[in-house]
Amino acid sequence: MFQSFGGEQMKQAKVLSSEELKRVMAICGAMQNGKRNRLMLMLSHYAGMRVGEIASLKWADVLDRDLRPKTMFYLKAENTKAKEARQVHLNAKLQKELATYWAQLDRWKKLERPVIQSQKGGHFTPNSMVQAFARVFDAAGIEDASSHSGRRWFITRMAHSGVSPKVIMELAGHKQLTTTQRYIDVSDEQKRSAVEVL
Repeated sequence: MFQSFGGEQMKQAKVLSSEELKRVMAICGAMQNGKRNRLMLMLSHYAGMRVGEIASLKWADVLDRDLRPKTMFYLKAENTKAKEARQVHLNAKLQKELATYWAQLDRWKKLERPVIQSQKGGHFTPNSMVQAFARVFDAAGIEDASSHSGRRWFITRMAHSGVSPKVIMELAGHKQLTTTQRYIDVSDEQKRSAVEVL
């Protein structure tokens, strides 16, 4: 799928199939920092977060007073692309992943620490996190996927599951519905099924 930017055609990040996502998650298990990489991928796919947003997260953002993952938290304005605070909702699968990852941390188990830590224990830069995503997709043998693939998967899956476009737009942190619609991937199989209803 291509997106037009000022007359130029730019290829959009690949939206992974269910099988490809399973493969990527399995590959994480065999990698150095695999648990961290798996959580990074899940924040992208299951919360629709951008790389800069994931890189900025601290444990204090996502855990409540009882050190349990929140069902919803706010991204600070300075950490979003639109420079406006927005809600992020965490489904049960992502809450479980966060709880499991938090439980296995040892010396880094501090609320002010980054959720996704670099080798040195600090925050990733957005650029270094883009590279971390690329290494995981490369290890899984998936071409055309990037750090933006998870966000497109998040929006596409909800759109194809019948979620209201307005809800998807708000979850994605978009101001315009047209922006959200550009993220939605349509497969040949869906097109074939569509004409069969006629």
